[in-house]
Amino acid sequence: MSKLTIGLVQQSCTVDRKANIEKSIAGIREAAARGASLVVLQELHTGLYFCQSEDTDQFELAETIPGPSTETFGALAKELGIVIVTSLFEKRAPGLYHNTAVVLEKDGSIAGRYRKMHIPDDPGYYEKFYFTPGDLGFTPIDTSVGRLGVLVCWDQWYPEAARLMAMAGAEMLIYPTAIGWDPRDTAEEQQRQLNAWITIQRGHAVANGIPVVSVNRTGFEAAPSEQDAGSQFWGNSFVAGCQGEFLAEAGADEEQVLVVEIDKKRSEDVRRIWPFLRDRRIDFYEDMVKRYRD
Repeated sequence: MSKLTIGLVQQSCTVDRKANIEKSIAGIREAAARGASLVVLQELHTGLYFCQSEDTDQFELAETIPGPSTETFGALAKELGIVIVTSLFEKRAPGLYHNTAVVLEKDGSIAGRYRKMHIPDDPGYYEKFYFTPGDLGFTPIDTSVGRLGVLVCWDQWYPEAARLMAMAGAEMLIYPTAIGWDPRDTAEEQQRQLNAWITIQRGHAVANGIPVVSVNRTGFEAAPSEQDAGSQFWGNSFVAGCQGEFLAEAGADEEQVLVVEIDKKRSEDVRRIWPFLRDRRIDFYEDMVKRYRD
Protein backbone atom coordinates (compact mmCIF):
# COMPACT_ATOMS: atom_id res chain seq x y z
CA MET A 1 0.00 0.00 0.00
CA SER A 2 1.40 3.39 -0.96
CA LYS A 3 -0.71 5.38 1.52
CA LEU A 4 0.36 5.34 5.17
CA THR A 5 -1.14 7.24 8.10
CA ILE A 6 1.43 8.26 10.72
CA GLY A 7 0.90 9.52 14.27
CA LEU A 8 3.36 11.72 16.22
CA VAL A 9 3.09 12.14 19.99
CA GLN A 10 4.62 15.39 21.27
CA GLN A 11 4.56 15.54 25.06
CA SER A 12 6.13 17.09 28.14
CA CYS A 13 7.76 14.90 30.79
CA THR A 14 8.22 14.94 34.56
CA VAL A 15 10.11 12.87 37.10
CA ASP A 16 7.05 10.58 37.33
CA ARG A 17 7.91 7.72 34.96
CA LYS A 18 4.48 6.07 35.30
CA ALA A 19 2.68 9.30 34.39
CA ASN A 20 4.97 9.87 31.40
CA ILE A 21 4.30 6.37 30.09
CA GLU A 22 0.55 6.80 30.60
CA LYS A 23 0.75 10.04 28.62
CA SER A 24 2.61 8.28 25.79
CA ILE A 25 0.07 5.48 25.77
CA ALA A 26 -2.83 7.95 25.66
CA GLY A 27 -1.20 9.69 22.68
CA ILE A 28 -0.71 6.39 20.89
CA ARG A 29 -4.32 5.41 21.47
CA GLU A 30 -5.54 8.75 20.15
CA ALA A 31 -3.38 8.46 17.03
CA ALA A 32 -4.57 4.91 16.40
CA ALA A 33 -8.20 5.95 16.87
CA ARG A 34 -7.60 8.61 14.22
CA GLY A 35 -6.35 6.00 11.76
CA ALA A 36 -2.59 5.85 12.33
CA SER A 37 -0.87 2.57 11.41
CA LEU A 38 2.53 3.87 12.55
CA VAL A 39 3.03 5.95 15.72
CA VAL A 40 6.32 7.63 16.65
CA LEU A 41 7.27 8.78 20.15
CA GLN A 42 9.90 11.36 21.10
CA GLU A 43 13.39 10.67 22.39
CA LEU A 44 13.59 9.28 25.96
CA HIS A 45 9.89 9.88 26.49
CA THR A 46 9.57 7.93 29.76
CA GLY A 47 11.32 10.55 31.87
CA LEU A 48 13.09 13.86 32.13
CA TYR A 49 16.00 14.61 29.84
CA PHE A 50 18.59 13.58 32.42
CA CYS A 51 21.62 14.51 30.30
CA GLN A 52 21.55 18.11 31.52
CA SER A 53 24.16 17.00 34.07
CA GLU A 54 26.64 14.18 34.69
CA ASP A 55 25.29 12.01 37.48
CA THR A 56 26.07 8.30 37.91
CA ASP A 57 22.75 7.75 39.69
CA GLN A 58 20.98 8.35 36.38
CA PHE A 59 22.28 5.04 35.06
CA GLU A 60 19.61 3.43 37.23
CA LEU A 61 17.09 4.63 34.64
CA ALA A 62 18.51 2.30 31.98
CA GLU A 63 16.71 -0.88 30.99
CA THR A 64 17.35 -3.97 28.96
CA ILE A 65 15.90 -4.95 25.58
CA PRO A 66 13.63 -6.89 25.91
CA GLY A 67 12.56 -5.16 29.09
CA PRO A 68 9.81 -3.09 30.70
CA SER A 69 9.35 -0.57 27.87
CA THR A 70 9.38 -3.10 25.05
CA GLU A 71 6.92 -5.27 26.96
CA THR A 72 4.53 -2.39 27.66
CA PHE A 73 4.59 -0.83 24.21
CA GLY A 74 4.83 -4.18 22.45
CA ALA A 75 1.59 -5.26 24.12
CA LEU A 76 -0.02 -1.99 23.06
CA ALA A 77 1.18 -2.39 19.47
CA LYS A 78 -0.38 -5.87 19.40
CA GLU A 79 -3.63 -4.68 20.97
CA LEU A 80 -4.04 -1.83 18.49
CA GLY A 81 -2.53 -3.60 15.47
CA ILE A 82 -0.05 -0.81 14.76
CA VAL A 83 3.70 -0.28 14.51
CA ILE A 84 5.26 1.85 17.28
CA VAL A 85 8.65 3.59 17.35
CA THR A 86 9.67 4.04 20.98
CA SER A 87 12.83 5.35 22.63
CA LEU A 88 14.73 4.27 25.74
CA PHE A 89 17.99 4.31 27.71
CA GLU A 90 19.38 0.86 26.92
CA LYS A 91 21.49 -1.13 29.37
CA ARG A 92 23.46 -3.45 27.15
CA ALA A 93 25.95 -4.67 29.76
CA PRO A 94 27.43 -3.36 33.02
CA GLY A 95 29.01 -0.01 32.15
CA LEU A 96 27.76 -0.13 28.54
CA TYR A 97 24.70 1.94 27.67
CA HIS A 98 23.05 3.29 24.52
CA ASN A 99 20.40 5.80 23.48
CA THR A 100 18.19 3.41 21.54
CA ALA A 101 15.07 3.56 19.42
CA VAL A 102 13.06 0.34 19.26
CA VAL A 103 10.51 -0.49 16.57
CA LEU A 104 7.64 -2.72 17.68
CA GLU A 105 5.68 -4.66 15.09
CA LYS A 106 1.90 -5.07 14.93
CA ASP A 107 2.15 -8.45 16.64
CA GLY A 108 4.06 -6.95 19.56
CA SER A 109 7.43 -8.33 18.54
CA ILE A 110 10.62 -6.28 18.24
CA ALA A 111 11.08 -5.52 14.55
CA GLY A 112 14.46 -3.93 15.15
CA ARG A 113 16.45 -1.33 17.04
CA TYR A 114 18.68 1.61 16.23
CA ARG A 115 21.41 2.85 18.56
CA LYS A 116 22.12 6.56 18.31
CA MET A 117 25.32 7.05 16.32
CA HIS A 118 26.21 10.72 16.83
CA ILE A 119 26.54 11.56 20.52
CA PRO A 120 26.66 15.26 21.53
CA ASP A 121 28.61 16.74 24.41
CA ASP A 122 27.53 20.34 24.87
CA PRO A 123 26.29 22.47 27.78
CA GLY A 124 23.00 20.93 28.87
CA TYR A 125 23.50 17.92 26.58
CA TYR A 126 26.17 15.79 28.26
CA GLU A 127 25.30 12.62 26.40
CA LYS A 128 28.84 11.28 26.00
CA PHE A 129 28.86 10.66 29.76
CA TYR A 130 25.91 8.26 29.39
CA PHE A 131 25.79 6.82 25.88
CA THR A 132 28.19 4.66 23.91
CA PRO A 133 27.98 5.50 20.18
CA GLY A 134 25.82 3.05 18.27
CA ASP A 135 27.34 0.09 16.49
CA LEU A 136 24.43 -1.10 14.34
CA GLY A 137 25.15 1.31 11.51
CA PHE A 138 22.65 3.12 9.36
CA THR A 139 20.38 0.17 8.60
CA PRO A 140 16.65 0.58 7.93
CA ILE A 141 14.20 -1.55 9.88
CA ASP A 142 11.74 -3.60 7.86
CA THR A 143 8.16 -3.56 9.14
CA SER A 144 4.65 -4.32 7.92
CA VAL A 145 4.19 -0.61 7.13
CA GLY A 146 7.44 -0.15 5.25
CA ARG A 147 11.20 0.16 5.59
CA LEU A 148 11.88 2.71 8.32
CA GLY A 149 15.08 4.77 8.47
CA VAL A 150 15.13 5.41 12.22
CA LEU A 151 17.72 7.86 13.56
CA VAL A 152 17.84 9.81 16.85
CA CYS A 153 18.07 13.56 17.58
CA TRP A 154 21.70 14.70 17.05
CA ASP A 155 21.80 12.35 14.03
CA GLN A 156 19.36 14.72 12.34
CA TRP A 157 22.07 17.30 11.66
CA TYR A 158 24.20 14.90 9.59
CA PRO A 159 23.44 14.53 5.87
CA GLU A 160 25.66 11.43 5.77
CA ALA A 161 23.32 9.55 8.11
CA ALA A 162 20.24 10.47 6.08
CA ARG A 163 21.96 9.58 2.81
CA LEU A 164 23.17 6.19 4.02
CA MET A 165 19.69 5.31 5.26
CA ALA A 166 18.22 6.34 1.91
CA MET A 167 20.87 4.38 0.02
CA ALA A 168 19.94 1.30 2.07
CA GLY A 169 16.33 1.62 0.92
CA ALA A 170 14.65 3.54 3.74
CA GLU A 171 11.21 4.75 2.66
CA MET A 172 11.18 7.53 5.25
CA LEU A 173 13.46 9.08 7.87
CA ILE A 174 12.24 9.09 11.47
CA TYR A 175 13.86 11.25 14.17
CA PRO A 176 12.77 10.88 17.81
CA THR A 177 14.17 14.07 19.35
CA ALA A 178 14.79 16.02 22.56
CA ILE A 179 16.03 19.49 21.68
CA GLY A 180 15.35 22.87 23.21
CA TRP A 181 16.47 26.40 23.85
CA ASP A 182 18.65 27.79 26.57
CA PRO A 183 16.17 30.23 28.17
CA ARG A 184 18.99 32.78 28.44
CA ASP A 185 19.34 33.04 24.65
CA THR A 186 17.74 35.98 22.91
CA ALA A 187 14.51 35.50 21.01
CA GLU A 188 16.43 36.10 17.78
CA GLU A 189 18.97 33.37 18.58
CA GLN A 190 16.22 30.96 19.56
CA GLN A 191 14.46 31.54 16.25
CA ARG A 192 17.68 30.99 14.32
CA GLN A 193 18.22 27.67 16.08
CA LEU A 194 14.68 26.48 15.44
CA ASN A 195 14.81 27.50 11.78
CA ALA A 196 18.14 25.70 11.33
CA TRP A 197 16.73 22.53 12.91
CA ILE A 198 13.71 22.53 10.62
CA THR A 199 15.71 23.48 7.52
CA ILE A 200 18.35 20.77 7.83
CA GLN A 201 15.72 18.04 8.14
CA ARG A 202 13.63 19.35 5.27
CA GLY A 203 16.88 19.32 3.30
CA HIS A 204 17.29 15.61 4.04
CA ALA A 205 13.81 15.03 2.62
CA VAL A 206 14.68 16.97 -0.54
CA ALA A 207 18.15 15.52 -1.07
CA ASN A 208 16.93 11.94 -0.67
CA GLY A 209 13.38 12.17 -2.03
CA ILE A 210 11.76 10.61 1.03
CA PRO A 211 9.51 11.94 3.83
CA VAL A 212 10.93 13.02 7.18
CA VAL A 213 9.13 12.47 10.49
CA SER A 214 10.55 14.48 13.41
CA VAL A 215 9.03 14.15 16.91
CA ASN A 216 10.32 16.50 19.62
CA ARG A 217 9.39 16.97 23.26
CA THR A 218 7.92 20.14 24.69
CA GLY A 219 7.90 21.91 28.06
CA PHE A 220 10.46 23.36 30.45
CA GLU A 221 12.78 21.05 32.39
CA ALA A 222 14.85 22.59 35.15
CA ALA A 223 18.54 21.81 35.42
CA PRO A 224 19.77 19.90 38.50
CA SER A 225 22.18 22.74 39.28
CA GLU A 226 20.83 26.18 40.14
CA GLN A 227 23.74 27.66 38.18
CA ASP A 228 22.25 26.33 34.94
CA ALA A 229 19.13 27.67 33.25
CA GLY A 230 17.47 24.40 32.31
CA SER A 231 16.01 23.66 28.90
CA GLN A 232 12.87 24.88 27.20
CA PHE A 233 12.13 22.10 24.74
CA TRP A 234 10.74 23.68 21.63
CA GLY A 235 8.27 21.10 20.31
CA ASN A 236 7.52 21.94 16.67
CA SER A 237 7.29 18.28 15.68
CA PHE A 238 6.59 17.95 11.97
CA VAL A 239 6.33 15.76 8.90
CA ALA A 240 7.87 16.90 5.63
CA GLY A 241 7.16 15.38 2.24
CA CYS A 242 9.83 14.28 -0.19
CA GLN A 243 10.18 17.78 -1.66
CA GLY A 244 10.50 19.29 1.81
CA GLU A 245 6.91 20.49 1.95
CA PHE A 246 5.21 20.56 5.35
CA LEU A 247 2.54 17.90 5.71
CA ALA A 248 1.90 18.47 9.42
CA GLU A 249 3.29 20.78 12.12
CA ALA A 250 2.85 20.98 15.88
CA GLY A 251 3.16 24.06 18.04
CA ALA A 252 6.03 24.97 20.35
CA ASP A 253 4.45 24.96 23.79
CA GLU A 254 1.68 22.43 23.68
CA GLU A 255 1.31 18.69 23.97
CA GLN A 256 -0.14 17.48 20.73
CA VAL A 257 -0.91 14.38 18.71
CA LEU A 258 -0.39 14.86 14.97
CA VAL A 259 -1.89 12.44 12.47
CA VAL A 260 -1.01 12.73 8.79
CA GLU A 261 -1.25 10.58 5.66
CA ILE A 262 1.76 10.22 3.40
CA ASP A 263 1.97 8.69 -0.05
CA LYS A 264 5.12 6.60 -0.31
CA LYS A 265 4.73 6.42 -4.10
CA ARG A 266 5.62 10.10 -4.35
CA SER A 267 9.24 9.21 -3.66
CA GLU A 268 9.43 7.34 -6.95
CA ASP A 269 7.68 10.18 -8.79
CA VAL A 270 9.96 12.86 -7.32
CA ARG A 271 13.15 10.87 -7.85
CA ARG A 272 12.30 10.61 -11.54
CA ILE A 273 12.35 14.39 -11.91
CA TRP A 274 15.08 15.05 -9.33
CA PRO A 275 17.44 12.06 -9.80
CA PHE A 276 19.99 13.01 -7.14
CA LEU A 277 20.96 9.39 -6.51
CA ARG A 278 21.61 8.86 -10.22
CA ASP A 279 23.87 11.89 -10.56
CA ARG A 280 26.02 11.40 -7.47
CA ARG A 281 29.74 11.42 -8.33
CA ILE A 282 30.72 8.53 -6.12
CA ASP A 283 34.06 8.28 -7.97
CA PHE A 284 35.11 11.59 -6.35
CA TYR A 285 33.72 11.23 -2.84
CA GLU A 286 36.59 9.36 -1.19
CA ASP A 287 37.50 12.37 0.95
CA MET A 288 34.14 12.13 2.69
CA VAL A 289 35.59 9.53 5.06
CA LYS A 290 38.24 12.00 6.28
CA ARG A 291 37.70 14.22 9.30
CA TYR A 292 38.84 17.26 7.36
CA ARG A 293 40.76 18.01 4.15
CA ASP A 294 43.97 19.79 5.15
